[in-house]
Amino acid sequence: MKKNVLGTDLSGKVAVVTGAGGVLCSGFAKTLARAGAKVALLDLNEEAAKAFADEIVAEGGAAKAYKCNVLDKDVCNEVACAVEKDFGKCDILINGAGGNNPRATTDKEYYFAGDIDEDCKNFFNLDADGVGFVFNLNFLGTLIPTQAFAKQMLGREGCNIINISSMNAFTPLTKIPAYSGAKAAISNFTQWLAVHFSKEGIRVNAIAPGFFSTKQNAALLWNPDGSPTPRTDKILAATPMGRFGEAKELDGALLFLINNDAAGFITGVVLPVDGGFSSYSGV
Repeated sequence: MKKNVLGTDLSGKVAVVTGAGGVLCSGFAKTLARAGAKVALLDLNEEAAKAFADEIVAEGGAAKAYKCNVLDKDVCNEVACAVEKDFGKCDILINGAGGNNPRATTDKEYYFAGDIDEDCKNFFNLDADGVGFVFNLNFLGTLIPTQAFAKQMLGREGCNIINISSMNAFTPLTKIPAYSGAKAAISNFTQWLAVHFSKEGIRVNAIAPGFFSTKQNAALLWNPDGSPTPRTDKILAATPMGRFGEAKELDGALLFLINNDAAGFITGVVLPVDGGFSSYSGV
């Protein structure tokens, strides 16, 4: 495996990544493996996770995919036992599973008089089940895996939990109220966990990615012909660096936060990786 640029050595460590079948979290898994960790890739889509695990193994790393529903406590406990049997107790947990759903998204950014009567998704007809799904996927999808894997961290030194928050947690984006609220809950939960596990020496932090173009948000960012949508124009205008982030640009934040020498006194923080988006007032 390739060496990582920060020199974070995870040899002998066991890392678990949920949502590892996606673009960003599969990148996290590869980064952890290149730092020497044995990596368990968890995803409801086992085939996607296995494809990335196979890539890690082909590079000389240690990895295995596991089918896991992060909303099912019994399943998460079963997978935790399987990971411990295969690799050992979990040292690093990356809670990357999450996402939005069209049922919890409005069609328009602003409400104007008469919209309530139009045939469109507006605030007044948002599907409560869709909103609940988004909250559960993000919040319970972080809480339940933490319950399963943090048990393996108790009484051991140098363990880390990294949650994945979002720029939505700082300032909510238009159209996606459920996702924004759910990610705000993740930031708050990160602080809560950091305090709760402080006496056990388990550090808990979060990364808040800015705007990255992935399969999940492609429909919001790009037209069918590949041209940018008006939303993309707004995002880039509000990002001082003037571009979307690349997945590899999250590696430094991840490796820093789990490096117990470099970040041993850091817990409960939410680190933006956003090209300056959270600093720009628009003026």
